[in-house]
Amino acid sequence: MRLILPSKLGSHLSHSSGIVRRYFVVNGFDGALAMLGLLTGFYLGPAVELGVVIGACLGTTVALGMSGVTSAYLSESAERQLSLSQLEQAMLTDLADSEHADAARLVPWVIALVNGAAPVAMALLIMLPLWLAMLGFPLPLSPIMSAIATAFLCIFGLGVFLSGVGGTHWLISGAKSLIIAVVTVLIILLVK
Repeated sequence: MRLILPSKLGSHLSHSSGIVRRYFVVNGFDGALAMLGLLTGFYLGPAVELGVVIGACLGTTVALGMSGVTSAYLSESAERQLSLSQLEQAMLTDLADSEHADAARLVPWVIALVNGAAPVAMALLIMLPLWLAMLGFPLPLSPIMSAIATAFLCIFGLGVFLSGVGGTHWLISGAKSLIIAVVTVLIILLVK
């Protein structure tokens, strides 16, 4: 079943696509870099059971998802309400039953769900080698190193995604993202 939206509400949602894309990338980077940092810490620290690593990563994933959903919803709903109030003042009319009000209620939820889903998706993807190792699948590297390599791939992928948005070469954009990941690991090594 297809959701049919009124034209003005659909227009509000389509105008929000850039915001949604930014939230996806920003929080996707947050999720990937948080996992990279956590896994690097486990790699550099004393050996622990794989179950402990997975548990810590899952806890971090839940926290990132909750933070993403709630922070985006609270900030976007406040911004949309402010815009609606300003429009009402400019038009000298109550817009509570308008498509503008519907958008002010719906758009924050859409943005919040994307903002929360992005770090969760990145984190779960990065954790995949850990689960495969727990299930007995052979990996080319140790489970933690395989997950770290997956984090680098995810971060590179986000850079490639941004190249399509910004019209830059995919390899340059992916390399810029990888540099951020490498700098992150270097800082962790320095503070260790």
